[in-house]
Amino acid sequence: EVQLVESGGGLVQPGGSLRLSCAASGFTFSSYGMTWYRQAPGKERELVAAIGSGGGSAYYADSVKGRFSISRDNAKNTMYLQMDKLKPEDTAMYYCNARRAFWPDYWGQGTQVTVSS
Repeated sequence: EVQLVESGGGLVQPGGSLRLSCAASGFTFSSYGMTWYRQAPGKERELVAAIGSGGGSAYYADSVKGRFSISRDNAKNTMYLQMDKLKPEDTAMYYCNARRAFWPDYWGQGTQVTVSS
């Protein structure tokens, strides 16, 4: 079956770093664009970063630009989000999404990132 499994979240101090991973299975990963979203309690879901199917294009929300870097390894069916200079406002559940035109989207269950002293 189709699976997207996020990992790498945890508790980190402000200014610290984390690397999130999203492991995909059950579909042709290299044919799908991939996106990271996040959602904090009481707030709307926010697009954080996106990457094209071949890894040649990327988009970042203004709030994370210059601090986060999205990448993917199609040979490993895995997408990554390197997060540096973390701030308390980055605290949220982080979700990965896979999409392809005219096909249903796939979602993972999320991984919690908490930035606090």
